[in-house]
Amino acid sequence: MSSVQDVYVQELTTSQYVKPMEMHYTLHGVRKKWDLLKIHDSVAVLIYNITRKVVILVKQFRPAVFYGAIPASDSKGHIDLAQYDPRTGVTLELCAGIVDKSKSLEEIAQDEVLEECGYSVPVENLQRVIQYRSSVGISGDKQTVFYVEVTDAMKVNPGGGNIDEGEFIEVVELTIAEVKKLLAGPEVLSPGGFLFALTWFLHNKGPFE
Repeated sequence: MSSVQDVYVQELTTSQYVKPMEMHYTLHGVRKKWDLLKIHDSVAVLIYNITRKVVILVKQFRPAVFYGAIPASDSKGHIDLAQYDPRTGVTLELCAGIVDKSKSLEEIAQDEVLEECGYSVPVENLQRVIQYRSSVGISGDKQTVFYVEVTDAMKVNPGGGNIDEGEFIEVVELTIAEVKKLLAGPEVLSPGGFLFALTWFLHNKGPFE
């Protein structure tokens, strides 16, 4: 995660993942304009290993999080990595992936658990927790959260993501005590859905000592 080098930022021209748009509309008689993005929906999976009683999460470098920590005056062209540490862009998240295949959401979640965390889980073991709108101010995309319990016997590979797709993911295991400590902290480098899922887990699974 500390191997990020040679960072250069420029304006977006084309993308297969993000489509910038602007919406013009009238609200209560006032003509308005809103900038927005069209992006893929996604799935996320909270994984609990019942053999060792640990929550399985992932760490990865998120360019947008890193970019958000850089002042506007230094946010274009080559980024000075001696001044701006790429580790500020490393987030702790649920196992997740975008919905870009002709499969059910459960099947996509199953694939992501295998690719990112190395566990082979039956589709029927995935419990759908909630579907909500992410980033309502700019994209409004849907994320569906699942929960699944695994055992050590279900671990079939080290995980780490799909190297062919450029993924470099670190698998992280947290005890229940560590999850509670994380949620009690003043700041985390994690998305809101991640915090909701962990809170849901603590309130609905267990009991935990």
